[in-house]
Amino acid sequence: MASSLLPTYARYDLAFERGDGAWLTATTGERYLDFGGGIAVSSLGYSHPHLVAALVEQGGKLWHTSNLFQIPQAERLAARLTAASFADYVFFTNSGAEAIEGAIKTARKYQSACGHPEKFKIVTFAGAFHGRTLATIAAAGNAKYLEGFGPRMEGFDNVPFGDLDAVKAAIGPQAGAIMIEPIQGEGGIRVAAPKFLRSLRELCDEHGLLLIFDEVQTGVGRVGKLFAYELSGAVPDIMAIAKGIGGGFPLGAFLARREAAKGMTLGTHGTTYGGNPLATSIGGAVLDVVLAEGFLDHVVSMGLKLKQGLERLKDSYPNVIAGVRGEGLMLGVEARGPVADFAAAARAERLIIIPASDNVARLLPPLIVNDDDVAEGLERLEAACRRIGRGDLEATALSRSGAAG
Repeated sequence: MASSLLPTYARYDLAFERGDGAWLTATTGERYLDFGGGIAVSSLGYSHPHLVAALVEQGGKLWHTSNLFQIPQAERLAARLTAASFADYVFFTNSGAEAIEGAIKTARKYQSACGHPEKFKIVTFAGAFHGRTLATIAAAGNAKYLEGFGPRMEGFDNVPFGDLDAVKAAIGPQAGAIMIEPIQGEGGIRVAAPKFLRSLRELCDEHGLLLIFDEVQTGVGRVGKLFAYELSGAVPDIMAIAKGIGGGFPLGAFLARREAAKGMTLGTHGTTYGGNPLATSIGGAVLDVVLAEGFLDHVVSMGLKLKQGLERLKDSYPNVIAGVRGEGLMLGVEARGPVADFAAAARAERLIIIPASDNVARLLPPLIVNDDDVAEGLERLEAACRRIGRGDLEATALSRSGAAG
């Protein structure tokens, strides 16, 4: 039967009916180890008891009131996020793209409030992924996402990732901000050097620009710190988060320093659903777990174990794996052959990994993975390498790759 869903995804012939921890059970009854995490969304895995309890408790009381009224759950979550970060303010959204849109608006409004409305341009980087709205695809500059949607929205100057001279050249009289993912996810787990990020901070201070970090994928514990900016010491003025903060429930936010948010006054921005009681209760439950003593140390430990195992696989199967990259539990495996084939071989071994650009497969397991999960994942990935070496691939899955996120 033909699907009534808009055909914008090349979906795998696979569906799931339940999950537990890092494992998913397909409608056919087969169990898959999920090292994709719903594209870094299922930060605490599946059916986490603390998240389920928060959902049931708040779901039985009140889901939505609108932002015309006080929302105590949002107030509490915002206070915890600011206490744990550089920020003074939080604005809640439903998605990462909305969070990035809010960050863009905040940066432009800041320059206008400072008497420089002409400084509306933002320097961005090749290989970025900031979302699927007209503004966010313009910011990333990826031709395949821009094609057919009319004139590209102006206001973004895209430069090579990691090229400081190119950034300097792009800072003209209309430049108002720089926006970067500290680790490009969809771009292929490309890690920005700490020195480069610190240099961007210095350029922003020198030229009166705001520094925006897109931490939609890196934030909320993914890299072994609550936020990736902590790894470099380059502190942004505005930061967008989503994915992991909801643990699978739609929730995003942008965070800002008081000075950076000076233009965002009464009526300048809004949302119907963002920050509702249900979403922010679940976000609070996520923070309960992620900020618990020892949890981030656990992420670092599991990330190191997984990365070391991947490096051993690279040494054992140099004709299959070209390189390993990433931080914490945000890792990438550069494939020798087509990355779609590599991901298909992993699925044949009941292991989920996520194809990305740069011929890299993303490994984004839930942050709650344990030693046994990591060992099992490496064992299945080795079996996938052997499968590729034999040329034994599932033909139905070879060219399939889901849309980016």
